Amino acid sequence: MILGVSAWLASKIGLTEKQVRLLFLLALLFLGAGIGLYLMLWLVKIFTE
Repeated sequence: MILGVSAWLASKIGLTEKQVRLLFLLALLFLGAGIGLYLMLWLVKIFTE
């Protein structure tokens, strides 16, 4: 949505954007790692493009 991580990750792993967003939400709620994970993947996305 904001940084394009969900669309980028979805295309890499073969899921839909909606599924990836749900996984981020679950990671945030249950593991407390959703935001940190999102930001790390954003950095990976930037440096691999």
